Amino acid sequence: MRVSRTEEIASRRPAYEADLKDGVDRYFEPRRTICPWCGSDRLRERLHTTDLLQHKPGHFRLDRCLECGHIFQNPRLSPEGLEFYYRDFYDGLGEKSSGSIFAGRSAIYRKRAEALAPHTDQPGSWLDVGTGHGHFCEAARAVFPHTEFDGLDFTDGAELAERAGRVRRGYRGSFVQVAPTVAGTYDVVSMFHYLEHSVEPGLELEAARLAIRPGGYLLIEVPDAASRYSRLLGRRWLPWLQPQHLHFIPVRNLRERLGALGFTVVAEQHTEPHDRVDLLAATWFVVDGIAPRDEAPWLPRRPGRLKRVTRAAVVIAGIPALAAATVLDRIMPRALIRRFGLSNAYRVVARRD
Repeated sequence: MRVSRTEEIASRRPAYEADLKDGVDRYFEPRRTICPWCGSDRLRERLHTTDLLQHKPGHFRLDRCLECGHIFQNPRLSPEGLEFYYRDFYDGLGEKSSGSIFAGRSAIYRKRAEALAPHTDQPGSWLDVGTGHGHFCEAARAVFPHTEFDGLDFTDGAELAERAGRVRRGYRGSFVQVAPTVAGTYDVVSMFHYLEHSVEPGLELEAARLAIRPGGYLLIEVPDAASRYSRLLGRRWLPWLQPQHLHFIPVRNLRERLGALGFTVVAEQHTEPHDRVDLLAATWFVVDGIAPRDEAPWLPRRPGRLKRVTRAAVVIAGIPALAAATVLDRIMPRALIRRFGLSNAYRVVARRD
């Protein structure tokens, strides 16, 4: 028997009520006084925001290190906090919507794979870390048809990807823990928008070095907080993605760390990885912020009819602004993105020496 979304939300509400009865303070670790990247104590607040996507309760702060430029969530979510805020985003209530979004980005995934093409012909094996539902691996076969793709994710997405045939094998768990079991196995390891989610990005890079055979390649793509959009749009800049994104690594810091681990950076791209969603997402955050809250299990009760009707009316009224923002995102010339530093991501290709 098919369960309606309203019934599914109602069934999850008691668990969320239990999780929230003592507030959300327990979901945060103690506040750090030094930078997790370089150890400097010269910190300054960069951003203070709430959860603009799911609207789960809580306030989140990002600090910037004045010494190395690293930006990080402070205080950081605890393991219990990560579970709470990730729940029903990529899986559960959010599985269908997130799967549809990722499935519709094949052209972007192919371009990510093509970034490796100038450096190697047909790698034998490729591990995509943070693979989600494996849609990148499925699209990348158009570029590397003879490569065997595996995927790893800490959710059940990798297992779903294996069952769907998008990856040869799906690992569920921590890359740091899995890496020793696959040491020297892979010709390529990719981390597309993964490091910003990791608790200790330095350990993830060490794990990549362990998993990649000598002469193999590491592909990394992360949000670029140096983007001018991050300042112009403030907390409504989508790549902040609080509370999920824990770290924002300046490209200089990443290059230096990769060099220390025995990698040579063979390509660095800034304009190419730009995802044309900044203005659309910021406009949506404005519209969504004006409208009454949508139904969710972490709300104490279902919104009444008046609130539901008002929300629908506000969203409909916002459609022209959303359409205009979409057009502006799409028509922005690549040369303008490059000239004014608007790209919201950067990509690095590194060879293990």
